Amino acid sequence: MVEAITLTGEVQGALLRPQQPNGIGVIVLTGSSGRVDVERAGLFAELGAVTLAQRWWGGEGQAPGINLITLEVFGAGIDRLQAEGCDRIVLVGTSKGAEAALLAAVHDPRVDLAVAISPTTVVWQNIGPGLDGEAWPPRSCFTLAGQALPFMTLDPRAWPPSGTPCPAYRPLYEQSFRTFAEDVAAAVIPVERARAEIILVAGAADQLWPSDTAAREIAGRLARFGRAARVIEHPGAGHSPRFPGEPARAQPPDHAWGGTPDADLALGAAAWAEITRRLELTD
Repeated sequence: MVEAITLTGEVQGALLRPQQPNGIGVIVLTGSSGRVDVERAGLFAELGAVTLAQRWWGGEGQAPGINLITLEVFGAGIDRLQAEGCDRIVLVGTSKGAEAALLAAVHDPRVDLAVAISPTTVVWQNIGPGLDGEAWPPRSCFTLAGQALPFMTLDPRAWPPSGTPCPAYRPLYEQSFRTFAEDVAAAVIPVERARAEIILVAGAADQLWPSDTAAREIAGRLARFGRAARVIEHPGAGHSPRFPGEPARAQPPDHAWGGTPDADLALGAAAWAEITRRLELTD
Protein backbone atom coordinates (compact mmCIF):
# COMPACT_ATOMS: atom_id res chain seq x y z
CA MET A 1 0.00 0.00 0.00
CA VAL A 2 1.23 3.47 -0.91
CA GLU A 3 -0.33 6.67 0.40
CA ALA A 4 -0.35 9.58 -2.06
CA ILE A 5 -0.31 13.13 -0.72
CA THR A 6 -0.63 16.27 -2.84
CA LEU A 7 1.83 18.94 -1.73
CA THR A 8 1.42 22.69 -2.17
CA GLY A 9 3.45 25.66 -1.04
CA GLU A 10 7.23 25.67 -0.95
CA VAL A 11 7.46 21.99 -1.91
CA GLN A 12 4.98 21.06 -4.63
CA GLY A 13 4.07 17.79 -6.30
CA ALA A 14 3.04 14.36 -5.08
CA LEU A 15 4.52 12.60 -2.05
CA LEU A 16 4.18 8.82 -2.13
CA ARG A 17 4.56 7.22 1.29
CA PRO A 18 4.83 3.40 1.43
CA GLN A 19 3.31 1.49 4.31
CA GLN A 20 6.72 0.17 5.36
CA PRO A 21 9.34 2.77 4.37
CA ASN A 22 12.93 1.58 4.11
CA GLY A 23 14.71 4.85 4.91
CA ILE A 24 15.38 5.77 1.27
CA GLY A 25 13.97 9.04 -0.05
CA VAL A 26 13.72 9.62 -3.80
CA ILE A 27 12.99 12.86 -5.66
CA VAL A 28 11.81 12.40 -9.25
CA LEU A 29 12.34 15.40 -11.54
CA THR A 30 10.97 15.70 -15.04
CA GLY A 31 12.24 18.24 -17.54
CA SER A 32 10.63 20.67 -19.96
CA SER A 33 7.35 18.73 -20.02
CA GLY A 34 6.62 20.09 -16.54
CA ARG A 35 4.84 16.86 -15.60
CA VAL A 36 4.62 15.59 -12.05
CA ASP A 37 5.78 12.04 -12.79
CA VAL A 38 3.67 10.06 -10.37
CA GLU A 39 4.07 6.88 -12.43
CA ARG A 40 7.86 6.87 -12.12
CA ALA A 41 7.68 7.89 -8.46
CA GLY A 42 5.32 5.00 -7.85
CA LEU A 43 7.90 2.47 -9.01
CA PHE A 44 10.24 3.57 -6.22
CA ALA A 45 7.46 3.82 -3.65
CA GLU A 46 6.36 0.26 -4.36
CA LEU A 47 9.86 -0.84 -3.32
CA GLY A 48 9.64 1.02 -0.01
CA ALA A 49 11.14 4.44 -0.79
CA VAL A 50 9.32 7.58 0.27
CA THR A 51 9.18 9.32 -3.07
CA LEU A 52 8.53 12.91 -4.07
CA ALA A 53 7.48 13.61 -7.64
CA GLN A 54 8.45 17.26 -7.36
CA ARG A 55 7.00 20.12 -9.35
CA TRP A 56 9.90 22.55 -9.61
CA TRP A 57 8.52 24.99 -12.15
CA GLY A 58 5.13 25.85 -13.58
CA GLY A 59 3.24 25.51 -10.29
CA GLU A 60 1.51 28.07 -8.11
CA GLY A 61 3.93 30.85 -7.27
CA GLN A 62 6.66 29.27 -9.39
CA ALA A 63 8.25 30.51 -12.61
CA PRO A 64 6.12 29.51 -15.62
CA GLY A 65 9.27 28.43 -17.45
CA ILE A 66 12.68 26.97 -16.60
CA ASN A 67 14.09 30.40 -15.96
CA LEU A 68 16.15 31.42 -12.90
CA ILE A 69 14.94 28.43 -10.87
CA THR A 70 16.43 28.45 -7.37
CA LEU A 71 18.42 25.34 -6.52
CA GLU A 72 17.12 25.83 -2.97
CA VAL A 73 13.79 24.38 -4.11
CA PHE A 74 15.45 20.96 -4.33
CA GLY A 75 16.96 21.43 -0.89
CA ALA A 76 13.44 22.03 0.39
CA GLY A 77 12.38 18.74 -1.19
CA ILE A 78 15.24 16.98 0.59
CA ASP A 79 14.17 18.65 3.86
CA ARG A 80 10.70 17.13 3.39
CA LEU A 81 12.08 13.65 2.79
CA GLN A 82 14.31 13.90 5.84
CA ALA A 83 11.28 14.96 7.87
CA GLU A 84 9.69 11.71 6.66
CA GLY A 85 12.59 9.80 8.25
CA CYS A 86 14.66 9.23 5.11
CA ASP A 87 18.38 8.88 5.72
CA ARG A 88 19.46 8.11 2.12
CA ILE A 89 18.56 10.66 -0.53
CA VAL A 90 18.33 9.89 -4.24
CA LEU A 91 17.65 12.32 -7.08
CA VAL A 92 16.33 10.91 -10.36
CA GLY A 93 16.11 13.51 -13.12
CA THR A 94 15.45 13.37 -16.84
CA SER A 95 16.67 15.91 -19.41
CA LYS A 96 16.37 19.36 -17.77
CA GLY A 97 15.55 17.42 -14.62
CA ALA A 98 18.92 15.67 -15.00
CA GLU A 99 20.58 19.07 -15.26
CA ALA A 100 18.79 20.06 -12.05
CA ALA A 101 19.62 16.79 -10.29
CA LEU A 102 23.34 17.07 -11.02
CA LEU A 103 23.43 20.70 -9.88
CA ALA A 104 21.52 19.89 -6.70
CA ALA A 105 23.92 17.03 -5.95
CA VAL A 106 26.89 19.34 -6.46
CA HIS A 107 25.55 21.92 -4.02
CA ASP A 108 23.84 19.71 -1.42
CA PRO A 109 26.00 17.09 0.32
CA ARG A 110 22.92 15.28 1.60
CA VAL A 111 22.41 13.67 -1.82
CA ASP A 112 23.72 10.10 -1.80
CA LEU A 113 22.92 9.11 -5.39
CA ALA A 114 22.11 11.19 -8.47
CA VAL A 115 20.63 9.44 -11.50
CA ALA A 116 20.89 11.66 -14.58
CA ILE A 117 18.81 10.37 -17.49
CA SER A 118 19.56 12.05 -20.83
CA PRO A 119 21.94 14.49 -19.12
CA THR A 120 23.89 17.57 -20.14
CA THR A 121 27.36 18.71 -19.12
CA VAL A 122 26.48 22.39 -18.73
CA VAL A 123 23.84 24.83 -17.53
CA TRP A 124 21.85 26.15 -20.49
CA GLN A 125 19.87 29.29 -21.15
CA ASN A 126 16.26 29.55 -20.01
CA ILE A 127 13.32 27.77 -21.54
CA GLY A 128 10.32 30.09 -21.26
CA PRO A 129 9.61 33.02 -18.95
CA GLY A 130 10.66 33.61 -15.38
CA LEU A 131 8.66 34.93 -12.44
CA ASP A 132 8.75 38.38 -14.04
CA GLY A 133 7.09 37.04 -17.20
CA GLU A 134 10.15 37.75 -19.33
CA ALA A 135 11.78 35.12 -21.55
CA TRP A 136 14.24 37.37 -23.41
CA PRO A 137 17.11 38.19 -23.37
CA PRO A 138 18.55 34.79 -22.44
CA ARG A 139 19.09 34.10 -18.77
CA SER A 140 20.33 31.14 -16.78
CA CYS A 141 17.98 28.30 -15.99
CA PHE A 142 19.20 28.21 -12.37
CA THR A 143 20.25 30.38 -9.46
CA LEU A 144 21.95 29.69 -6.14
CA ALA A 145 21.79 32.04 -3.15
CA GLY A 146 20.21 34.66 -5.38
CA GLN A 147 22.94 34.54 -8.03
CA ALA A 148 22.37 33.27 -11.56
CA LEU A 149 24.63 30.38 -12.53
CA PRO A 150 26.83 30.86 -15.61
CA PHE A 151 25.16 29.36 -18.66
CA MET A 152 25.51 28.46 -22.31
CA THR A 153 23.54 30.41 -24.92
CA LEU A 154 21.85 28.73 -27.85
CA ASP A 155 23.13 29.90 -31.24
CA PRO A 156 20.14 31.73 -32.78
CA ARG A 157 21.40 30.92 -36.28
CA ALA A 158 21.22 27.18 -35.64
CA TRP A 159 17.54 26.83 -34.73
CA PRO A 160 15.57 24.38 -36.92
CA PRO A 161 13.81 26.19 -39.79
CA SER A 162 10.35 27.47 -38.93
CA GLY A 163 7.65 25.01 -39.90
CA THR A 164 9.90 21.95 -39.64
CA PRO A 165 7.66 19.09 -38.48
CA CYS A 166 8.84 17.54 -35.19
CA PRO A 167 12.35 19.01 -35.52
CA ALA A 168 15.52 17.52 -34.06
CA TYR A 169 17.21 20.02 -31.72
CA ARG A 170 20.41 18.05 -31.24
CA PRO A 171 22.23 19.93 -34.04
CA LEU A 172 21.30 23.23 -32.35
CA TYR A 173 22.99 22.20 -29.11
CA GLU A 174 26.01 20.76 -30.89
CA GLN A 175 26.47 23.94 -32.94
CA SER A 176 26.02 26.11 -29.81
CA PHE A 177 28.91 24.28 -28.15
CA ARG A 178 31.09 25.19 -31.14
CA THR A 179 29.86 28.78 -31.46
CA PHE A 180 30.22 29.62 -27.77
CA ALA A 181 33.12 27.33 -26.91
CA GLU A 182 34.67 30.03 -24.72
CA ASP A 183 31.65 29.85 -22.36
CA VAL A 184 31.80 26.12 -21.67
CA ALA A 185 34.32 26.25 -18.82
CA ALA A 186 32.19 28.65 -16.79
CA ALA A 187 28.89 26.89 -17.54
CA VAL A 188 30.06 23.31 -16.92
CA ILE A 189 28.45 21.46 -14.03
CA PRO A 190 31.31 20.71 -11.58
CA VAL A 191 30.20 17.15 -10.87
CA GLU A 192 33.47 16.37 -9.13
CA ARG A 193 32.28 18.47 -6.18
CA ALA A 194 29.29 16.22 -5.54
CA ARG A 195 29.52 13.79 -2.65
CA ALA A 196 26.87 11.66 -4.34
CA GLU A 197 27.46 8.63 -6.50
CA ILE A 198 26.37 9.29 -10.07
CA ILE A 199 24.59 7.08 -12.60
CA LEU A 200 24.33 8.39 -16.17
CA VAL A 201 21.76 7.01 -18.61
CA ALA A 202 21.78 7.97 -22.28
CA GLY A 203 20.74 6.83 -25.74
CA ALA A 204 23.00 7.43 -28.73
CA ALA A 205 19.94 8.11 -30.90
CA ASP A 206 18.83 11.05 -28.71
CA GLN A 207 17.64 13.75 -31.11
CA LEU A 208 16.80 16.43 -28.55
CA TRP A 209 20.35 17.04 -27.34
CA PRO A 210 23.64 15.07 -27.25
CA SER A 211 23.05 13.27 -23.97
CA ASP A 212 25.22 10.29 -24.93
CA THR A 213 28.21 12.58 -25.51
CA ALA A 214 27.40 14.37 -22.26
CA ALA A 215 27.26 11.15 -20.25
CA ARG A 216 30.70 10.11 -21.45
CA GLU A 217 32.12 13.60 -20.84
CA ILE A 218 30.71 13.72 -17.30
CA ALA A 219 32.19 10.31 -16.56
CA GLY A 220 35.52 11.43 -18.01
CA ARG A 221 35.51 14.58 -15.91
CA LEU A 222 34.86 12.54 -12.76
CA ALA A 223 37.65 10.13 -13.71
CA ARG A 224 40.12 13.01 -13.94
CA PHE A 225 39.29 13.79 -10.32
CA GLY A 226 39.66 10.19 -9.21
CA ARG A 227 35.92 9.52 -9.19
CA ALA A 228 33.90 6.92 -11.03
CA ALA A 229 30.43 7.09 -12.56
CA ARG A 230 28.32 4.31 -14.01
CA VAL A 231 27.36 5.03 -17.62
CA ILE A 232 24.48 3.04 -19.08
CA GLU A 233 24.04 3.50 -22.84
CA HIS A 234 22.10 2.02 -25.72
CA PRO A 235 22.90 2.73 -29.39
CA GLY A 236 19.27 2.79 -30.50
CA ALA A 237 17.61 4.60 -27.59
CA GLY A 238 16.46 8.19 -27.70
CA HIS A 239 15.79 10.97 -25.23
CA SER A 240 13.12 9.24 -23.16
CA PRO A 241 14.02 5.74 -21.92
CA ARG A 242 11.26 3.89 -20.05
CA PHE A 243 11.64 1.96 -16.83
CA PRO A 244 9.89 -1.43 -16.65
CA GLY A 245 6.21 -0.95 -15.93
CA GLU A 246 6.04 2.67 -17.08
CA PRO A 247 3.36 3.62 -19.60
CA ALA A 248 4.32 4.55 -23.13
CA ARG A 249 4.27 8.28 -23.83
CA ALA A 250 3.35 9.86 -27.13
CA GLN A 251 6.09 11.60 -29.10
CA PRO A 252 5.66 15.36 -28.55
CA PRO A 253 4.59 17.21 -31.71
CA ASP A 254 7.07 20.07 -31.37
CA HIS A 255 10.38 18.19 -31.14
CA ALA A 256 11.92 14.82 -31.88
CA TRP A 257 13.02 12.42 -29.15
CA GLY A 258 14.75 9.89 -31.37
CA GLY A 259 15.17 6.19 -30.65
CA THR A 260 12.74 3.30 -30.94
CA PRO A 261 10.25 1.96 -28.38
CA ASP A 262 12.15 -1.31 -28.00
CA ALA A 263 15.51 0.43 -27.51
CA ASP A 264 14.01 2.90 -25.04
CA LEU A 265 12.60 -0.01 -23.04
CA ALA A 266 15.92 -1.87 -23.15
CA LEU A 267 17.85 1.16 -21.89
CA GLY A 268 15.27 1.80 -19.20
CA ALA A 269 15.42 -1.81 -18.03
CA ALA A 270 19.23 -1.71 -17.80
CA ALA A 271 19.08 1.57 -15.88
CA TRP A 272 16.41 0.29 -13.50
CA ALA A 273 18.44 -2.84 -12.78
CA GLU A 274 21.49 -0.74 -11.92
CA ILE A 275 19.56 1.74 -9.77
CA THR A 276 17.80 -0.94 -7.74
CA ARG A 277 21.03 -2.89 -7.37
CA ARG A 278 22.85 0.20 -6.11
CA LEU A 279 20.07 0.93 -3.63
CA GLU A 280 19.70 -2.74 -2.67
CA LEU A 281 16.02 -2.64 -3.60
CA THR A 282 14.16 -5.70 -4.80
CA ASP A 283 10.69 -6.30 -6.20
